[in-house]
Amino acid sequence: MSDEYELDTDDLTRRMEGAIGALRTEFASLRTGRASGTMLEPIQVDAYGQMTPINQLGTVNVPESRMVTINVWDKGMVAKVEKAIRESGLGINPQLNGTIIMLPIPELNEERRRELTKVASQYAEHARVAIRNVRRDGMDQIKKAKGNHLSEDDAKFWEGEVQEMTDKYIKLVDHTLETKQQEIMQV
Repeated sequence: MSDEYELDTDDLTRRMEGAIGALRTEFASLRTGRASGTMLEPIQVDAYGQMTPINQLGTVNVPESRMVTINVWDKGMVAKVEKAIRESGLGINPQLNGTIIMLPIPELNEERRRELTKVASQYAEHARVAIRNVRRDGMDQIKKAKGNHLSEDDAKFWEGEVQEMTDKYIKLVDHTLETKQQEIMQV
C-alpha cells in the first residue's frame, strides 16, 4: 500500500457520527406518551429579537410521567413561550398558572402512534441520506487521488473502507429507528 495517500477516515467518521447524533436529537423530540423535557428542545421562541430555545427562557421540569412544566423567568415571555408550544405541532395544549406553563401529555391513540412512526422513518431517511452524502464525498476524494498518485489497488482498498463504514452507520440508523418505533407503539 502506498505511504503517500491516507484518506481522512476520522473526518468521515465524525460526520457520520454527526448524522447519528442529529437523528437521536430528532427522535428525542418525538412524543411517546411519556413526559420528557427533551421534547421541547426543537421549539424556538421569538425572544428579545432572536429565536431562543425554551430551556434558555425558563426551567423545564417533569414532575410526573404525564406532565412537563416550564417556569418562565421573565413574565413578559410567558405568552410567547405558550404560543410557540401551541404552534410547534406537538399536539399539546399548554395551561397557564402565573409564570408556570403546564403541559399535560395526553395518551396517544393508535392513529397518532402510526403517524409518529412515519415521522420517525422520515427522520431516519434524512440520516441515511446524510451518511450517503459523506460516503460520496469520501469516494470523490479517492477518485481525485487516483488521478494523481493513488494506485488502482489502493483505491479499491479505500473504497472498501468507506463502504464498510457507511454500511455500519446505515445499520446503526436502522437499529435506532426500530428501537424508536417499538417505543412509540408500546402502549
